[in-house]
Amino acid sequence: METKNLTLTNFNNREYQVHTYMLEPNPELVEQKRPLAVVVPGGSFDHLPKREGEPVALAFNNQGFNSVIVDYNLVSDPGKIYPDAGLDVLTTIKYFREHAAEYHLDVDKVLTIGFSAGGHVVSVANNMALNGDYQNKYGFTKEEVMPNKTILGYPLINIAKIGFPIPDDEKDKMPEEADLLDSAVGVTRETPDTFVFQAWDDPVVLIDNSIEYITALNKNKVKTEVHLFNHGYHGFSLARHNVQTKGCEWQENPHVAHWFNLAMEWLKSEWGE
Repeated sequence: METKNLTLTNFNNREYQVHTYMLEPNPELVEQKRPLAVVVPGGSFDHLPKREGEPVALAFNNQGFNSVIVDYNLVSDPGKIYPDAGLDVLTTIKYFREHAAEYHLDVDKVLTIGFSAGGHVVSVANNMALNGDYQNKYGFTKEEVMPNKTILGYPLINIAKIGFPIPDDEKDKMPEEADLLDSAVGVTRETPDTFVFQAWDDPVVLIDNSIEYITALNKNKVKTEVHLFNHGYHGFSLARHNVQTKGCEWQENPHVAHWFNLAMEWLKSEWGE
């Protein structure tokens, strides 16, 4: 495997970091082009937890994907969170589609996966990709930047439905536009097929978020698979022992950990593999 730290410039001329995990080409394989997993960690917009980054990227590598992690715009960066956070994801997709030959990628199998606040970023990015105003302002087409599939893990969808008060010094960083505050507002029939998972007892990102987004997907006839687990709280990542942090025993949950294999089965059924 080859790993690199890349500095890219998004459509708003802001620099950000992308970390790549690329499998070595294997001429013995029948299929030479690999799908790409674009991993977007959570972290309440103020940090990027490593346990939702590299372990997830490596899990996708183990399934034959190449993967990248996006360090998107946070509250500690200049300006508001958006549009830059969403543009970071869209720029990443465009970059790797343009460099598909170099990285041995299948341009028609680009997956975005966002956890918690990263789920908000990923779902907002999907909305921006389809919005003509953003396309015209930032000079991209939906074909360049739209992922083929999306996975949302315990995703923040509506910032008004977060389970704790937003700190006063961060409120001015939050978006004001309706389709950026609540990504369910921007769902259309062109939104990528989506896989959603969350724990019913999530105290941080309330379950209403997933329900609102699922309702919008259903209303717009977007193909969707959903798994709402009875117990798991928030921020469990892969829900395996090797991604459990000290003092957080609940993060290891064999039942909830099924989400990853279920997601892989969903992708294989969608992509005919």
